[in-house]
Amino acid sequence: MSTAGDYEAPAPPTVRATAVTDGAGNAVFTWPAGTFAAPPVVTVALQAGAGFRSATVTANSAASTTIHVLGAPVVSLLGIQILAASVPASGVTVHAQAVAP
Repeated sequence: MSTAGDYEAPAPPTVRATAVTDGAGNAVFTWPAGTFAAPPVVTVALQAGAGFRSATVTANSAASTTIHVLGAPVVSLLGIQILAASVPASGVTVHAQAVAP
């Protein structure tokens, strides 16, 4: 809070949540009612085991956000590590932070 008489806008609403992906690789976050007037800006972090993971926001509204996670195991072929085909990753913990735009 400023004491110089300058106006400082209040911090935008922020919500943090954790979910685990289902069998299709989706994690759904439902935001508290009335928190956001428009779709929030969402940042995501994944907590998973070995292998490559990628996350994509597939749906985003003021009420909820869906994150889709794909996983690809690392395979060694003739001493060279390569990524296998990506498949939906179930059981991955997804951490999300949503901030009002």
